[in-house]
Amino acid sequence: MVRRFERLERIRRMDPYRDATEIYRLTTAYEFPWDVTRALELALYRTYAVPGIGRLLAETAELTDRTQKRYDDTSLLLDAVVEHGFGSEQGRTAIRRINQMHRSYDISNDDMRYVLCTFVVMPKRWIDVYGWRRMSRHETVACAVHYQTLGRHMGIKDIPQSYEEFEACLDAYEEANFAWDEEARRVSDATLDLMASWYPRPLAPLLRTATLALLDEPLLRAFRYTPPAPSTRAFVHRAVRLRGRFVRLLPPRRAPHYARQNWEIKGYPDGYRVAELGTHPVPGVRGCPVRHSGTSGAE
Repeated sequence: MVRRFERLERIRRMDPYRDATEIYRLTTAYEFPWDVTRALELALYRTYAVPGIGRLLAETAELTDRTQKRYDDTSLLLDAVVEHGFGSEQGRTAIRRINQMHRSYDISNDDMRYVLCTFVVMPKRWIDVYGWRRMSRHETVACAVHYQTLGRHMGIKDIPQSYEEFEACLDAYEEANFAWDEEARRVSDATLDLMASWYPRPLAPLLRTATLALLDEPLLRAFRYTPPAPSTRAFVHRAVRLRGRFVRLLPPRRAPHYARQNWEIKGYPDGYRVAELGTHPVPGVRGCPVRHSGTSGAE
């Protein structure tokens, strides 16, 4: 029988630089699959508060008209790299699809790097508060190295070189760029509606309030949401923390749990091919401007 901290002991015996993606896989698929899913949802969600990102997502209509598909495809493409590795056929195909989509739009390197930062910083912040244990230093370093590698495959320039640099970059970029935008608010509302749709309809208002209670003040201000009452925020935070304490008492997971196994992934009941995930934008069509020179996104 695997002991509760046995996998963490294994991780600490590994090299967080050489074995970064394997450590990240153990962390996300065995130790914290639910927490990482929630953290990455909020990571992508907070990027809408940067008006340039939020407006572009509104123009493509992917997150307003096809919200579930965009959620599914993003989760499956990122997770294909984690499950199979950068050198695998599935991993290379997933990165190729990500790059093909990003190259179709005029996205700045700064915005691309910021999104990358959210993938590194938000899981640690979530897990350290709500997880059944805090992330170890080995896991933190490995997460940063994994996304440094992904960023290089995506052609992102000036990638932070440590977790601390990722965190500083994220905080500075949000302070400088979070702002109100009507189109970004539409994307935010559509995403909140999607999350509520996963549960029975009568629970939708309660779930929306609970989600807002998990958002920080800069996000609430950027989207101009009325903050939930302090008592509501305290109750929601306490409930999620209690879940982590309960999970700590459970036996360790024996089999990996990947994003494709999440019940929130609803768009592919009959399976999917990685090469067919995501959008296939055509320049000049609505939501797909002709890309200008000097933008990021090399494969």
